Formats: sequence, C-alpha cells, structure tokens
Amino acid sequence: MVPRKRPNGQAPDWTQLYELAAPQAGYFTLAQAREAGYSPPLLAYYVRVGRLERAGRAIFRLSHFPPGEHEDLVVAWLWSERLGIFSHETALMLHELSDALPAHKHLTVPTAWEHRRLRVPAGVVLHYGDVADTDRTWKGPVPLTNALRSILDCSRASAPPTIIEQAIKQGMKRGLFTRKQLQAAFRDTGLRVPTGRVGR
Repeated sequence: MVPRKRPNGQAPDWTQLYELAAPQAGYFTLAQAREAGYSPPLLAYYVRVGRLERAGRAIFRLSHFPPGEHEDLVVAWLWSERLGIFSHETALMLHELSDALPAHKHLTVPTAWEHRRLRVPAGVVLHYGDVADTDRTWKGPVPLTNALRSILDCSRASAPPTIIEQAIKQGMKRGLFTRKQLQAAFRDTGLRVPTGRVGR
C-alpha cells in the first residue's frame, strides 16, 4: 500500500508521528496521527501489518516502542484529549506519598466537561475542576496535581485519614511543602488539617 499524499502534496511523515508519540510512551491519538498526515484507512493498514497497535478508541501505539511505566495512565490521559490531569489517590501514588494502590485511576477534567455525555474508560473515575498551572507537575509522560493539591483533593473527597496523614508526613519529610504552606492551603479551602500522627 502506497501512502497517500496529504492535501498539501506531502506524504505521511513517520518521523513526525514518532516525535508526537515518543513523549507519550509511544501512544498517540487519531487527531495527532492526522497532524502527521495519517488517515484512518492508513492507520488501519499499519495495524494489520503490525506496525501499530490499537490501544483504545481513537488511540494507537507504535508496536516496537519500548514499554514504559504507567502506560495505562497515558491511554486514559489521551482519552481526555490531553486536558485531564491525574489527581487524588492516583496522584499520591505517582508522588510516592502513599503505600495504597488505588483501585481506580482518578482523573480531573475541566469543569466545562461536567455536562458532557462521556464514554469513560473502564477503571477511570472522573473529577471535575480547573487545575491552576501552579498546581500541576509531571511524572514521566503524564501530568498530575502537585503534592499539596493532591492531599487537598483527597481530603475533600473524604479519603481514608491514614492515607492523608501518611502523605502529609512524607511530603513534609521530603520538603515538598512546609507545615506553614500546608496549614494555609487547608485554611484557604475551609478544611481542617488532620490532627493525627503527622508530626510537627
């Protein structure tokens, strides 16, 4: 099969597709593939010959890209059109602030999505809210809320106190935030700092 040229006369660009996929653990969306000149029929052809794999609805993976950590999170993030951000207990796990392994992937998506009819992937729990740039960070290929915002989100969602206390202790020990910053953040959101075994 000869790749069809794009409307501007250029052939599909595998290098461009690879450069889009590489920072995303080898995954890319249909929309990104179109940016590189790949039509749905051409993608289907490359899936048939084993050069690509289907990873979800309108999500593909470069078949021979080296496996990486948290690939399941990358797929969920791409499903969110790269607008979602991992939060709550999932973010605590990524920050290594909790020993708990959440049963679901917690993903915060824009508030404007609250009234959209969404086909949410299995195992993903959505939260609606707008996350400021100052509350964001990255872990490998995926975005997540920073340590303090993650703790606040868990507190709002009534996560088990032991998880929150452990995250606070670890966060302060590693210098991710100070007690003063913690107290100010809880005060600003109307929450109470846990008074358990979180140290001084």
